[in-house]
Amino acid sequence: MSEILPVLYLARHGETAWSLTGQHTGLTDLPLTERGERNARLLGKRLAGLTFTKVFTSPLQRAIRTCELAGFGAVAEVDRNLVEWNYGKYEGLRTAEIQAMRPEWQLFRDGCPGGESPDQVAARADQTVNRVRVIKGNVLIFSSGHFLRMLAARWLGLEPASGRLFMLNTASLSALGYEHNLSDPAIRFWNDTHHVNN
Repeated sequence: MSEILPVLYLARHGETAWSLTGQHTGLTDLPLTERGERNARLLGKRLAGLTFTKVFTSPLQRAIRTCELAGFGAVAEVDRNLVEWNYGKYEGLRTAEIQAMRPEWQLFRDGCPGGESPDQVAARADQTVNRVRVIKGNVLIFSSGHFLRMLAARWLGLEPASGRLFMLNTASLSALGYEHNLSDPAIRFWNDTHHVNN
């Protein structure tokens, strides 16, 4: 029974200069690095053979380019709800730099001054969950790390702060689905990077 239930596949964009250095990259529209482009193509090989009723991508170029290189550019729809967290005054900073100013800061609990709160990002994730759940068939989403972590938390019915529990590498693939029926959301697999680590 579970094999015929729809699956939501989550693809994080490939590497950028700031994901490599650990800087918070929200709305800064960075391109992929050379390795990021290569890994996006490898992600496409990982997705080969899967069929999707719908493909959505964040409007940011790192997600759109990953989507294109993975082979889905021609069928993807841009969805502004999939954009990465707006980090406001923390844009471009590393976690250690933020915590030097604000000890014990946690993104998924505290949000960002001048940017989005966890509840605001959760609201966008909820809209995405609601949109996807009425689609009959598998869905593929290309987006950024922190938004996808929030999306996973909300898919499972968890509080926004729970997004901190889901680590996510660049060019990774994850899948959300259901255990027994459509009222039983579950993680099918998470943060799969074997296609870029071989």
